[in-house]
Amino acid sequence: MGALVARLPLGPDVILVSTAVSSIRNVPLRTSSEEDRPSVVNLGETRCQMSVSQKQPCDVFCMFLFLFMFMFMFTTSAETGRADDFVKTSGTMFTVSGKPFFVTGVNNHYLTYGTEAEVVRVLDDSVALGATVVRVFLEPVIGSLDGTVPTIWDWKSNADSSDLGVKGTYLLYWDSDKDKMAFNDGRNGMQKVDFLIAEAKKRDLRLIIAFLDFWAYTGGSQEMAAWYNSPDKNTFFFTDPRPKRDYRGWVSHVLERLNPATGLYYKDDPTIMAWELMNEGNADPEQLRLAWVAEMSTYVKSQDHNHLVGSGDAGQNGGSSRNLQDDLSIPTLDYGTWHGYPLYVKMTPEEFDNRIRQFCDVAPDYQKPVLLEEFGYARSNSNQADVYSQWLHTLSQDRNCAGWLVWRLVSLQEDGKYPVDNYDQFDIHNDGRRIWRVLKSATIPAPGTQGSP
Repeated sequence: MGALVARLPLGPDVILVSTAVSSIRNVPLRTSSEEDRPSVVNLGETRCQMSVSQKQPCDVFCMFLFLFMFMFMFTTSAETGRADDFVKTSGTMFTVSGKPFFVTGVNNHYLTYGTEAEVVRVLDDSVALGATVVRVFLEPVIGSLDGTVPTIWDWKSNADSSDLGVKGTYLLYWDSDKDKMAFNDGRNGMQKVDFLIAEAKKRDLRLIIAFLDFWAYTGGSQEMAAWYNSPDKNTFFFTDPRPKRDYRGWVSHVLERLNPATGLYYKDDPTIMAWELMNEGNADPEQLRLAWVAEMSTYVKSQDHNHLVGSGDAGQNGGSSRNLQDDLSIPTLDYGTWHGYPLYVKMTPEEFDNRIRQFCDVAPDYQKPVLLEEFGYARSNSNQADVYSQWLHTLSQDRNCAGWLVWRLVSLQEDGKYPVDNYDQFDIHNDGRRIWRVLKSATIPAPGTQGSP
């Protein structure tokens, strides 16, 4: 927005005020002694001109006009995404601009602390795959910088980014001087998230962002509990008023952050598809988890009226869909989530394929989308590509399924190499291998399915 100029008559004097988006300049009084000199307010294309004989009404009218333009300019200094640009829901489907939006995407665990080059590589690989959505967690979380409140994980590791080498990055920490939680908004903090969102927007990618991770790999809720000397993993964070207060404070800080790279507050940015309360927030017992999810999803909704909200829960309890159904029954959750790793629940690939159908079949009962937002089957299995092909086919053909996000896409690290993944063996690389080709073909919607033209 260009400068706004107001020339306001006050008695025989005229004040000339020039204001731009970021500043206001007061120019010294200039006196006019000419009886017929017009009094002028010129605000963009708005012009108020009256002769001195009409000066008194103009004084009042032009002053109010100027004040209105002044307030309008500053209240619109940050843009707002159009309502049609946000991902919404319609029954069991996600939608954009009223059209079906079938989620095909990836998870990545280091996008909020990797180097800019590493972030760009992951996003470019996501585009190459044909992904529409990337899911991330807001991390890392540490103790105090002076060490008086310990960090419970190795945040000074020199490992590559995929192996949790965060290279000095942290988003949340304990301020030992003020004896409370604090935020890192600097270049090794939230500015990395700013960059991620801006780069995703350039590539027309959507982001699902979890406010926190339950696990202690990069701090998560376990570190926040440790701020208060609690070793409890499943109860303290979800019941004690102090971490609950901290969590709400963190949510507000994130939602109200103005991203200088996009000109949008996070809560107004349609690049963000959805917020998730926590990745796999394993509160115990289940009733405690549900109470916390209901409370915090209500809080998020009260602060952000644009975005979808999910729990981020794994959605399974002893192999059943009970957790998923419990989540779908909460009015302030817009969709259901579940995570699938057959090895961990002692299932065959065929049994898991049936589970996909069972979990998607829950969606119509609640008229909400159900999203398989994590799944993995180790590459040490010679049939990995065939298994993924079958699962992805089932997901695309079942109209009650809202989409999928594979765990996990990992791109070239700073040393120009892919990291060694000998533990879970779930890593997906843009290397042209069959598993990559299977996933890529699954991002192309079949005719007559959600997301197809």
